[in-house]
Amino acid sequence: MTLNLCVLTPNRIVWDSEVKEIILSTNSGQIGILPNHAPIATAVDIGILRIRLNDQWLTMALMGGFARIGNNEITVLVNDAEKGSDIDPQEAQQTLEMAEANLSKAEGKRQTIEANLALRRARTRVEAINMMS
Repeated sequence: MTLNLCVLTPNRIVWDSEVKEIILSTNSGQIGILPNHAPIATAVDIGILRIRLNDQWLTMALMGGFARIGNNEITVLVNDAEKGSDIDPQEAQQTLEMAEANLSKAEGKRQTIEANLALRRARTRVEAINMMS
């Protein structure tokens, strides 16, 4: 038995096919979803989506949004998403270093909050690459 997973951003469909299982980062922690999961709607955190296709696990960096699960259909609506295999490791590492530097230079509440979010997004992209190896 399989699940139909659809990951959507405002600009594109990132994923739309059948999967065996997923592990999703929500605002209250990670949840594993197998076929016949109870229907739920949940907020999606900035984090990693792990996708199992047969014996292979893939990763995707998600940048926050919402997910709806029911009747073996999973719809994930996020601000942005990137497959781990599509992320350039050097660019991701540079972005992480820039985000860390920007956080240390941040002045005031707003800049600190924005820098923290940028750092979380950058760490998630690097983590998506590292989980693949």
